[in-house]
Amino acid sequence: MAKPLLTPIEQHVVDVVKSKRQQKGWSQKELAYELNLSIGYIGDIESSKERAKFNLKHINELAKVFEWSPKDFLPEKPL
Repeated sequence: MAKPLLTPIEQHVVDVVKSKRQQKGWSQKELAYELNLSIGYIGDIESSKERAKFNLKHINELAKVFEWSPKDFLPEKPL
């Protein structure tokens, strides 16, 4: 059995960001533009086949873009 590429907390952050992006009606391209990242990188992050993930700098920038607190991207309890 293959080991997941992301840890549960990394996957949680990806899922929260993807959901928020979709709620806003933004494409991966629009989010990439807001974060000054490549479109391909956002696609890689959202793909379950890649190891790409958001780091703390990204979470801080996402909080600015979505007008959230950085902690809003994390689960209430440890995973």
